[in-house]
Amino acid sequence: QVQLAESGGGLVQAGASLRLSCAASGRTFSSYAMGWFRQAPGKEREFVGTISRGGIREYADSVKGRFTISRDNGKNTVYLQMNSLEPEDTAIYYCAAQLGGGLYRAVSAYAYWGQGTQVTVSS
Repeated sequence: QVQLAESGGGLVQAGASLRLSCAASGRTFSSYAMGWFRQAPGKEREFVGTISRGGIREYADSVKGRFTISRDNGKNTVYLQMNSLEPEDTAIYYCAAQLGGGLYRAVSAYAYWGQGTQVTVSS
């Protein structure tokens, strides 16, 4: 089992950057695929990006070229670097973990979730 805790959210202006972090408990972090999702008010939780345990990445089209996922297995942490933020990026951002070697885009594919961190982008 793994526990996840996000940090790094905040209020920024359009065009700014933020880096979210997700710290994981446990000694087998490197065995997990990690994902980032977001949920805006009144909308369903949506896929942002994922990184496999081997470091392969996939992104949603809406963030491709602006957001970058990375992981540091030595620190049990996954990051989401967000550049050129837009008001449409405003949401609660969640990290998720799933044991396995694949790349997972579906909410239902992940067994473990953090509590989320709020990102607000003003115009």
